[in-house]
Amino acid sequence: MSKTVPKEVDWKLIKGILKKTRKALRDITRRFRRIPDVDSFRTLRGRERRDSICMLFIAVGESFRQIDHRTNKTFLPLYPEIVWKDVIGFRNILAHDYFNINEMLLFNHCQTHLPLLLATVNRMIEDLEKEPC
Repeated sequence: MSKTVPKEVDWKLIKGILKKTRKALRDITRRFRRIPDVDSFRTLRGRERRDSICMLFIAVGESFRQIDHRTNKTFLPLYPEIVWKDVIGFRNILAHDYFNINEMLLFNHCQTHLPLLLATVNRMIEDLEKEPC
């Protein structure tokens, strides 16, 4: 991990937030497996899954916003494979424009971005466990 990350950060708290975030991402992955195509979000059960996936993405985005704030914007940039402003921005879209959720955008986000995001969170946790800050 880079020396540019402030020492006064509560890394135990950050690791705890990341572990909760990883659980949420795993839950999204599990729920999304039952959505074979975007039209599946339009059934009663599909809408329930869509709503639960959206709620978890809101929590995930908020977690990264908090991590970014608590690390003085120095930790997330160590993982440039993720466009963090888009992850946090996706949370804002879901939270503030909830009744106009674009189901195709949600489907694509789950299908395309979720695997890399989960892998990156796993790596972040591993890095924090290997190198205590």
